[in-house]
Amino acid sequence: MDQLTTLDAGFLKAEDADRHVSLAIGGLAVIEGPIPDRDALMATLAQRIRACPRFGQRLRTRPFDFGAPEWVDDPDVDLTRHVRHIALPHPGDDRELFHLAADVISRRLDRDRPLWEIWIIEGLSDNRWAMLTKIHHCMADGIAATHMLAGLCDDGIGESFASHIRGAKEPKVQGLLQAIPGVNPFSVLGGLWNASAAITATAARTALGAAEIATGLLRPTTTSLNGPITNLRRYSVARVPLADIAHVCQTFDVTINDVALAAITESYRNILVQRGEAPLPDALRTLVPVSMRSADAIDKTDNRVSVMLPYLPVDEQNPVQRLRIVHSRLDRTKSHGQRQAGHAFVSIANRIPFPLTAWAVALLTRLPQRGVTTLATNVPGPRQPLQLMGQRVLSVFPVPPIAMQLRTGVAMLSYAEDLFFGILADYDTVADIDALTRGIEVAVARLVAISKQRKTLRGRRGLSLVVNV
Repeated sequence: MDQLTTLDAGFLKAEDADRHVSLAIGGLAVIEGPIPDRDALMATLAQRIRACPRFGQRLRTRPFDFGAPEWVDDPDVDLTRHVRHIALPHPGDDRELFHLAADVISRRLDRDRPLWEIWIIEGLSDNRWAMLTKIHHCMADGIAATHMLAGLCDDGIGESFASHIRGAKEPKVQGLLQAIPGVNPFSVLGGLWNASAAITATAARTALGAAEIATGLLRPTTTSLNGPITNLRRYSVARVPLADIAHVCQTFDVTINDVALAAITESYRNILVQRGEAPLPDALRTLVPVSMRSADAIDKTDNRVSVMLPYLPVDEQNPVQRLRIVHSRLDRTKSHGQRQAGHAFVSIANRIPFPLTAWAVALLTRLPQRGVTTLATNVPGPRQPLQLMGQRVLSVFPVPPIAMQLRTGVAMLSYAEDLFFGILADYDTVADIDALTRGIEVAVARLVAISKQRKTLRGRRGLSLVVNV
């Protein structure tokens, strides 16, 4: 039996807890050229969909959660129920495309059928068309969903940024005692001592991380970004060249994720100020999913994530200082074991009888969550441009979910030479969603300008020293 883990099933419970929530995630691919012939496109998709067994499976649940839901083959899969064709109203610009994406992602998937849809979108301006892939979060996390989307393209995913995630790089833990001829027994005892010390340190770090996560969830925030949501959504996007971000990384010795989160922080700060809300130090506690996916599980269709809950420094006005604070807080959060604590919690939950965890998760997801303000997830995508039926995929915008009183969610996806941001928000409470995405682009541009200015100044100082000498 292919059963859902506690984490997978938790997404079903979170959706059940609020009738206004749809816990689907998506990828919006914009493709160059005229839309292919419908019959040829359907035949191509049908062939490639069969390569992923999960597309042909549906959920089977147990009464009163006496057993974990499981994936079973659906003998009656009708492709026309899952692959939809729709045309944008004139003029078919990007704004109309994003309105459609928000509408599609807000609707719940039918649990009596396989939990996915593909929307073929025509009528897009500038000789383009689009494909929106929609998958329930219980089926896949961001990395798995990106692999599923790329699997529909001509060459599959190819080389992916996912090989550079921390979980994929970490070696598997080996046994402490192995039958290796010629090993000095004192070396074995020394290894056991070192392993014991490492285990103790890891346990202490995990306990600290667990305490920080619990504190973060229980300590309420007081911004308009947290609260009840409706069943309508807004969606907007941003696009930033990876080369620009790399320039900032090199100048300030930070990571791509640091730069992206610093830009998101600046944009949220501007929104709070515009709304007349004070950007307090604890105003933007952010759920940052962390992949625990190993290199040999990159293509598995499931959820393999932990979490971190850092405060993003919306109170800091200086962009460089803000970037440095983001970098230091993420480093501190990682060293304090939040990632390990979340992973340990999920691992332990998977060993508890499912009825107990299901009922506990159902209760927790119905409590009013006020400790976390937003979601920011970073998904590594294909390094090389994709093609679908010989046509180039120009961009791939991620579509995150929102739930648990988070009125906004930000997803980032690296694809080819760009980093794409997709923001999903509650329709009634985040009318200024376009300001959020534009703010991200402006914030990155500011950091790039500062980086180039500093490089120029360093060059001049170096030249001055040479002249003086």
